[in-house]
Amino acid sequence: MSAPQLVVHRDKELMAQAAAARLITKIVDAQAARGSASVVLTGGRNGNGLLAALAAAPARDAVDWSRLDLWWGDERFLPEGDPERNITQAREALLDSVPLDPARVHPMPASGGRYGNDADAAAAAYAEELAAAAGPEHYRSAAADAGGDVPAFDVLMLGVGPDTHVASLFPELPAVRETERTVVGVHGAPKPPPTRISLTLPAIRAAREVWMLAAGEDKANAARIALSGAGEIQAPAAGAYGRSRTLWLLDSAAASQLPRDLYPPASA
Repeated sequence: MSAPQLVVHRDKELMAQAAAARLITKIVDAQAARGSASVVLTGGRNGNGLLAALAAAPARDAVDWSRLDLWWGDERFLPEGDPERNITQAREALLDSVPLDPARVHPMPASGGRYGNDADAAAAAYAEELAAAAGPEHYRSAAADAGGDVPAFDVLMLGVGPDTHVASLFPELPAVRETERTVVGVHGAPKPPPTRISLTLPAIRAAREVWMLAAGEDKANAARIALSGAGEIQAPAAGAYGRSRTLWLLDSAAASQLPRDLYPPASA
């Protein structure tokens, strides 16, 4: 477990641009060290804002996009191409404008496809895909003997909801209590659509670095709760951390309820 570091930016636009630049650096460093990089994307306004900023960044050409694996932390279980799906929004914001290897882009299954409307079966299939991609350095979950490995992600990004949810792990719901499976179907989510697929906290914690994105006054209370010692069942964001680094990237509005001594400058 890594203690959270905080970086507070003036506004959400600057936060997105700085986060995009930080991500480019991490991808390039990982590719230089190991030949490839593995990143878990998030949706929502902050995740998509980061992707749009990355698409506009001149330094994006430093990335070898053909050697980048992309995964998702969660997905709305909706039909392929639905505008509310994270993959659809990511394609529009960035993915369609860079030369990715399609075989290294790993969207979560859509409803109405191979698994019909069975979100649990779709989640199990994604868990199998993660396990198949786990290399020599990987995370072994409590369910490793049943295929519960996941890759050692270089960066896993998460948006923070006003209720402190991350991915599709909502306070008190069964998914946030999962300790063995790496991917679960989520039913009865308190925000639409009610059916989703999500990585679990054990899978999230497999990442070398976890980046929490929060911008706007509506995220201020969630950031305060998650960073003030709350339990992960009541505040899922409090249970999301990386193996080597946990980085909270906020704008001044989202940080407005935090004591100033919580966020000294983080190292680059």
